[in-house]
Amino acid sequence: MQNIKSKLPNVGTTIFTVMSQLASKYDAINLSQGFPNFKIDQELVGLVNQGMIKGYNQYAPMPGLLSLREAIASKTNTLYGSDYHPETEVTVTDGATQAIFTAISACITPGDEVIIFKPAYDSYEPAITLFGGTIVPVQLSTPDFSINWKEVATKITSKTKMVIINTPHNPSGMVMSRNDMLELEKLLSGTNIILLSDEVYEHIIFDGQEHQSAARFAGLAERAFITASFGKTFHTTGWKLGYCIAPKALMDEFRKVHQFNVFCCNHPMQYALSEYLKTPEKYLSLSAFYQEKRDLFLSLVKDSRFTKIPSSGTYFQLLDYSIITNEGDVAFAERLTKEHKIASIPVSVFNLNEKDDKVLRFCFAKTEETLKRAADVLCKI
Repeated sequence: MQNIKSKLPNVGTTIFTVMSQLASKYDAINLSQGFPNFKIDQELVGLVNQGMIKGYNQYAPMPGLLSLREAIASKTNTLYGSDYHPETEVTVTDGATQAIFTAISACITPGDEVIIFKPAYDSYEPAITLFGGTIVPVQLSTPDFSINWKEVATKITSKTKMVIINTPHNPSGMVMSRNDMLELEKLLSGTNIILLSDEVYEHIIFDGQEHQSAARFAGLAERAFITASFGKTFHTTGWKLGYCIAPKALMDEFRKVHQFNVFCCNHPMQYALSEYLKTPEKYLSLSAFYQEKRDLFLSLVKDSRFTKIPSSGTYFQLLDYSIITNEGDVAFAERLTKEHKIASIPVSVFNLNEKDDKVLRFCFAKTEETLKRAADVLCKI
């Protein structure tokens, strides 16, 4: 057998898989991996079936069904005052993770530096490493996970090729403000640095805040790949459909990789989404829907010994357990799953040098009954 030298020697099984497997093994309530456990809109299911009946069963166009790209461009331009062209600046992808991977692979070459903010979604770093890039981390601090832009400025060098942001932020639930985006725009002005803006939770934002998409800011939009997820928006994570928007020059490079990576995406589902997006309320109502779940979960655990700062976006809530135990978060998360039958995600695995702030991430994209059962367990700890 060939002796294959691993390109990712330090990468093992993701924490999401580990915790979900533990939850299954110990029959625990699974608030770890970020997926809803309630039914999706049956209208959307019907539209997929309609697409199949109408014959959308062969390869879709490589960049995506034009009617869906038109719907995406219309939605984005209406919400953020942008001017993306559906034919040349929108590509449908097999989920946002594929879009992120494709953007990185299209741009990063050996020696390029990429600034990321930790804790960070775990797909960024392996993709950067695969293409020879150097990861330049900026650690966010609890409890507010705010960004120190003066520190970011010190990280920019002549080798900086890309900055990756994520707002609303997974796992913290932090939402970048307009001032944050203006600071970033100022930092990148006059450079050739590319921005990768992971905005998969763009429609899940709370307490009257407004999503500050990179598409709103001319100085960011001109250099940005923006990635989004239909799975997160419409509770269909198993469909693995998302999209990327970017200026034509960037999108041309993106599509060069995309066509040899997946070529195209699920055709009848694209048809369904193109029809479904014709009703903006389908996504504009999402913040209220999930804020109700966040507020319910927080009210249910208010008498627990966990410390809580309400999430500003996403469908994740961090709980600080530092007054309960000094255990490391990985060990405590495993013990909660095995002994108390509730699974969560330890945040240290996403931090620089696995910095342990004694916080766990819980997913509240669950039915009311599931959240009540989970809260009952947490309040007894």
